Parts: sequence; C-alpha cells; structure tokens
Amino acid sequence: MRKDGAPATGGLDVAGLASAHATSLYRFARSLVRDDAAAEDLVQETFVRALERGHTYRGDAPPEAWLRRILHNLAVDRSRRHSRETLVETVEEQWRDDAHTVDPSVVAVRSEARAELEDALVRLPFIYRAAVVLHDVEGWTVKEIATLAGIDLPAAKQRLRRGRMALVSLLAQGADRRAAIEGVPLRCWDARSRISDYLDGELPAKDARLVERHLETCPTCPPLYASLVGVRDALGRLRDPDAVIPPQLAERITSDERGSAPYPAA
Repeated sequence: MRKDGAPATGGLDVAGLASAHATSLYRFARSLVRDDAAAEDLVQETFVRALERGHTYRGDAPPEAWLRRILHNLAVDRSRRHSRETLVETVEEQWRDDAHTVDPSVVAVRSEARAELEDALVRLPFIYRAAVVLHDVEGWTVKEIATLAGIDLPAAKQRLRRGRMALVSLLAQGADRRAAIEGVPLRCWDARSRISDYLDGELPAKDARLVERHLETCPTCPPLYASLVGVRDALGRLRDPDAVIPPQLAERITSDERGSAPYPAA
C-alpha cells in the first residue's frame, strides 16, 4: 500500500482484472494442465502474484498477456517439481534411429478417442505439452508461444517438435498400456484423484467400490496406494502423545473463558 492509500500495483486495478479476465485465464490454465482443480489454483495464484508484483507491470503488453505470462510461469515452476524430461530425451533418441517407427493405425485410433488423447497429453512434460496445446489446439503461433515462455524462436520450435514426437510415441504405446489395464474400472487418474477421500472414508459407497475394484486389478496403482497409506501412518506417528499444554498458556485460556483479562493490564 502506498502512502496515498492506493494499492502498490503500478496503477493496475487487480480486482477489475480478475473480474474481466478470470474466465479466459481459467480456460487458458485448463488447456495447459488439463485438471479443473489445478487450473483453479493457478488462476487464484496468478492474481495473488499480480497483487504482489503489480509494480513491475510496465504497460508494454496488454494486462491479459501479462497475467497469462504469470500463470504460465507458475505452471512451469510447478511442473519442475514433477519433471519427466527423460521421457522426451528418450523419445528423441528413438526418433534419431532410422529403424524406429510406429503403427499409424494405432496412433490414429487412439488420437480419435478424446480420453486416450488427453491421457497421452497429460503424460508429456509441461513445457512440451504447453507448446503442443497452445499451437495445435488453441492456434497460437510459435512466436506467440516464445513470447509467453520468454524463450527465443528456435527454442519454441524445438519444444513444439519434441512435444509432437513424444505425443505420437505415447499414443503408439497405447496398445500395450491399454492391454495392461483392460477391464480395470476407472482410468488411473480418476482412481488416483479419489484416493485421498477414499483413505479418509469420505467417498460415497459407489465410488469407493470402483476405487477398490481398480486397486484389485490395476498393475500400477496398488504400489502408489500402499505408499500413501505408509506415509500417512508414518505422519500419524509424529504425534507426541505426551505433549501437554504449557501451564501458563492454559491459565491464560481459562482466564479468558471466565471473562477476565488473560493478560496484565497495560
């Protein structure tokens, strides 16, 4: 807050920006992360960051472009905590091999199924997924993507190329992946997104049964579930059963409850 009482946001009306651009920013975030809750978190964090850094806005780009840049950078930061860069590097090495190929019929069938295509997209590292989605879904130019990401044009082109190659490879592997989970109720992410509520006993009975059936038959989710249970139990053991409230604090609390002043009068 400045001395004159105006918000220290470089003259930006962040509340007004939120009202005007929240919907379009949410759509932008949803296209990048493919998850409703994560998109909502990104939008909220974007406006918090805008409040904190409004003084850095110089007016050299429209406010919405500035907000998109903030959101994109936040998404990149999050993705680095869960980076799968080796996937793209492995795929590129495969594509360098003249003998490497894929079955185009498998890729075509999977790419026509929205759930299959989104399943492959979500497994791409974020920076490559963003380049592919923004260019091939949203119609952005490579130059616009480069500007958003703060990289040069060749780097943006490389991200798009690598993302497309990795996506094709992931789709091509779909036959083996689907064979491994054929007959398993729920997609893995649908089950995993419910696991926390399942652990806490907060899932409706119907959904809980679906999760249980998924865990009985899925080849990859049971170890994840077992790990979640183990970590939760380990955290529970951190609780100190012998901890007691300090007597002085207890006295202050009880004094307050009796309506007397808990602290000496100044």
